[in-house]
Amino acid sequence: MINTVALTGRMTKDPDLKYTQSGKAVATFSLAVDRNFKDNNGNKITDFPRCVIWGKNAENLANYTHKGSLIGVTGMVATRTFEDKNGQKRFACEINVEHFTLLEKKQQGPSQQTNQNNGYQNRQNVNNNQFNNQSNDPFGNGAPDIGYDDLPF
Repeated sequence: MINTVALTGRMTKDPDLKYTQSGKAVATFSLAVDRNFKDNNGNKITDFPRCVIWGKNAENLANYTHKGSLIGVTGMVATRTFEDKNGQKRFACEINVEHFTLLEKKQQGPSQQTNQNNGYQNRQNVNNNQFNNQSNDPFGNGAPDIGYDDLPF
């Protein structure tokens, strides 16, 4: 049987990091994931799957992401039943995240501003001489730089 999920979306709120009684980290969060099609009225459809991540990955997620962060996750679908505070039996469907990937650059402070018109081309870099003062094209073939505005997501 195959139970694999891969999602790309924006976090709907900051991750909620907690620790179990045994000291294991667990973080919960939701992603806003757009579907590839629109409804009959032309409106995009967005799902908000609940995600759970454990251990060091949970701590890293909490330290490096926030509401609005664009991330990719891989994991598996898990379902469970539980009783709520009123004794009602409830059903939950969650994504148990095994790995996550940050999909956009870190927010920059005023001293690290880039020229947004040229993407990476005019970025201030400690290793300016890394490629013998050539452009950011390490192969010297004149290929254009690709910035975040050029990506399809």
